[in-house]
Amino acid sequence: MNKLKRLIQHAVKTPQSVNRAFPPDVLKRIEEAIAEGERTHSGEIRFAVEAALPWSYLRRNAPARERAEMLFGKLRVWDTEDNNGVLIYVELADQRIEVVADRGVARHVPNARWDEISNMMRERFRTGEFQEGSIAAVRAVSALLVERFRLPDGAANPNQLSDAPTVL
Repeated sequence: MNKLKRLIQHAVKTPQSVNRAFPPDVLKRIEEAIAEGERTHSGEIRFAVEAALPWSYLRRNAPARERAEMLFGKLRVWDTEDNNGVLIYVELADQRIEVVADRGVARHVPNARWDEISNMMRERFRTGEFQEGSIAAVRAVSALLVERFRLPDGAANPNQLSDAPTVL
């Protein structure tokens, strides 16, 4: 993508862009979907959304994936007992969706599965279905986590990370 065009796209995406796509009631439903999924597996899911990349990323023409990986650490998604945290990162200006999985999950789930989730979200977002696409993604990630990290019946899952989406 042309660097000037990218700068303009990021300049026009404001926090109001996030509020339009992810108003408080949608963020609450995403949080509820995360909590519901985490009752079935020992993994931790975080959801982060921002309107545009920070200037420091744009100046270097850095990809959204780099930002997602930094946020993976900053939001402490890596800091789970079984190394089974997953971050779903949405960046609106570039229309990028990145799924970053900790090593305990990544060794069992091929990248193609994360790409499928990202692509599904992107398609739903193109038609304005931000809530539906996000909740479907959370449920898809939970289904993958259940395959490897299912909780035994009646077992409690201490919540190691916040279920609330992070708006940057």
